[in-house]
Amino acid sequence: MEDPRTPLAPPAFKSGVVTLAGPPNAGKSTLLNRILGEKLSICSPKPQTTRHRILGVCHRPGAQILFLDTPGVFHARDRLNRTIVETAWAAIAEADVVLVVLDASRPSPEEERLLAARLRADGLAAVIALNKIDRLGDKSALLPLIERWAAELSSAAVVPISALEGTQVEELVAALIAALPEGPPYFPEDALTDAPLRFLAAEWIREKIFAFTGEEIPYATAVTIESFEEEPAGGRVRIEAVIHLERDSQKGIVIGRGGAMLKKIGTAARLDLERLTGKKVFLRLAVRVQKNWRKDERAIRRFGYGAPAPAGFRPRQTMSGE
Repeated sequence: MEDPRTPLAPPAFKSGVVTLAGPPNAGKSTLLNRILGEKLSICSPKPQTTRHRILGVCHRPGAQILFLDTPGVFHARDRLNRTIVETAWAAIAEADVVLVVLDASRPSPEEERLLAARLRADGLAAVIALNKIDRLGDKSALLPLIERWAAELSSAAVVPISALEGTQVEELVAALIAALPEGPPYFPEDALTDAPLRFLAAEWIREKIFAFTGEEIPYATAVTIESFEEEPAGGRVRIEAVIHLERDSQKGIVIGRGGAMLKKIGTAARLDLERLTGKKVFLRLAVRVQKNWRKDERAIRRFGYGAPAPAGFRPRQTMSGE
């Protein structure tokens, strides 16, 4: 007979890759930032803000989740957006669990069917997050959504959440951990991402362009880092970046009268970088025109779209020891 005083073995550590997937503007990046407790992915009320896959490392007792934030999945027509959506599908293929994030207040039937079909075809494990429930006046509207997704993916947990308010986010994390395989941690306990600071700098500059400009300008913008230097012994970070646009008329708007808009963009991005690094940041911005770059395959690649992940992290290779 087993001695009742014998201590129970601790539960096995769990770890794995969770890819956030969903239609544009479903709140994937907001959710990732909420879970991490840090701003990592850029956010905007405008759709199709995320263009890259970015890794966020989530630490919980007994578990480490490697989140891959991805661009929204939709039927892309132009060259740039096709490249961006390919990035999302590639990240989905890396997942141990796919976290499908949906806007419960504004369904996207076409994109949702596309995702469900891919998950079924590939036999991928999934958890469904019905986001933005704070926008639902009548919470009973959730019931048909829960029933529909339970029918679409019968083995998937369905969790209503509000990433903005934090409602049931920890319940969602618990459902993800339950679905993960056993495995060791792959990053130190203080790790947030594998993305280099120069990549985050380019992203946060682009976020401010989304925030402060309208019409087609955010979508016609790419940002490259021309120079990046960290002074030793806690000194300043010096960054020189270029904002690339498609037309001369857009250049005047981004610069603004007397350079006011460019200064506003730079100041906001610099403050974000200083909060992250704890260092003073010197940020210099320039604006250039690359006509119709979104239709130019070479320009798309040169601006970093469709390229390997920022620091070369490959979940399957890392986890298999290759």
